[in-house]
Amino acid sequence: MIKNILPALVLGLTAIASAALPAAPVHSEDQKPEQIHIRGSIVSYGGSALKVKTREGEAVDVTLADGWKLASVASAAVTDIKPGDFVGIASLPSEGGGDGALEVLIFPPAMKGVGEGSYGWDLKPNSSMTNATVADAVKGVDGRTVTVSYHGKEKKIAIPDGTPVVTIAPATNDDLVPGAVVFIPAEKAASGPLAHQVLVGKNGVVPPM
Repeated sequence: MIKNILPALVLGLTAIASAALPAAPVHSEDQKPEQIHIRGSIVSYGGSALKVKTREGEAVDVTLADGWKLASVASAAVTDIKPGDFVGIASLPSEGGGDGALEVLIFPPAMKGVGEGSYGWDLKPNSSMTNATVADAVKGVDGRTVTVSYHGKEKKIAIPDGTPVVTIAPATNDDLVPGAVVFIPAEKAASGPLAHQVLVGKNGVVPPM
């Protein structure tokens, strides 16, 4: 079954983007479930159950919530990034100052502004995720540097040559095959992780976030 990609994209990536948001103080009765990110490869899929072998080597049983959404990633190029684009960039502080990108997600226009800001991320220790609008992009000797803006702030991020750059593409349940790489923002639940969206790799492109 082919899922309608635009609603899946908007709902699914809203959750992916908002999963980076810092927790705000809330009353206990209003507290939302803790968010976790599952990165790994599919062991099996059937019905509402997805078993994943994580990058740490652990087998995790993920329950797919009613109405869950599915999308994939497609390869893009750093030259596709242009002023006005809304991007999500995972990065690490550079020794010489500023940040160096670990990966770049070019959001489709419908996603502009979702999860805007710069937050801690768990791709690597000390990494951050910045969802922001590209103010300018300048080609350098070893790649590109982009200036991104969010909430009136600016941040310069270097994108070295070879940095994974992706965008969003359609996916179907048939893409959830053993060995396919997934990124799943999920909720911690007593019965195990509960997912409302799954991002799956296909055609040799894997979710780099």
